[in-house]
Amino acid sequence: MKKIDILKRLYFEYTRKHLKQLLLSLFFALFVAGSTSAIAYLLDPAIEKIFIEKDQTLMVIIPLFIMIAFATKGLSLYMAKVLMIGVAEEVRKDMQCDMLDNLILADTALIEGRHAGKFISILSNDVNHITTLVSVGILNLFKDSLTLVGLLTVMFFQNWKLSLIAIIMIPLASLATKVLGKRIGKVVNEQMVKAGILNTYLIELFKTHQHIKIFQQEK
Repeated sequence: MKKIDILKRLYFEYTRKHLKQLLLSLFFALFVAGSTSAIAYLLDPAIEKIFIEKDQTLMVIIPLFIMIAFATKGLSLYMAKVLMIGVAEEVRKDMQCDMLDNLILADTALIEGRHAGKFISILSNDVNHITTLVSVGILNLFKDSLTLVGLLTVMFFQNWKLSLIAIIMIPLASLATKVLGKRIGKVVNEQMVKAGILNTYLIELFKTHQHIKIFQQEK
């Protein structure tokens, strides 16, 4: 099964039922992006008006706006994370229940064909990676995309020449990110395999500890 097919199944079977929470999290992500852009926009007049021109009026107003922007960003990010973590935990519960139901109804040959540690690894580690994708990946996609648009707008408004140079560098950074992402994906797959082997070893150790003691094979 291709990755896109896996993502479609994850959405239609497990995530779509929580669409309201996802949209509400997107709403808070808009506030995160807006407040982040506002902070970037306020830093320039803060330096110019307060430290250079020493405007007594703006010395109070600009820091107040910056504090409001930071408070809005922190509260919005907190609410967005709470919503996404709640969705991820619901997805985790549904996936683990479905997997256990299928394992109980599966043929005996399928169960005996793999070690119990492999199934435990799938139920714990693999499902955790998927729920992390829901709780962290989707939120970061919303938040970072909107924040990027807002910061680019501020950049062009303040200095369009430097902004053009920065945009030229974005594809190079994207290429490096893509290469790094592939490497991370391979490492994650290796980690899953190692976790299955570890679970297998631990189960065998705990199930046969009496035999190990009897034959004095602790080493």
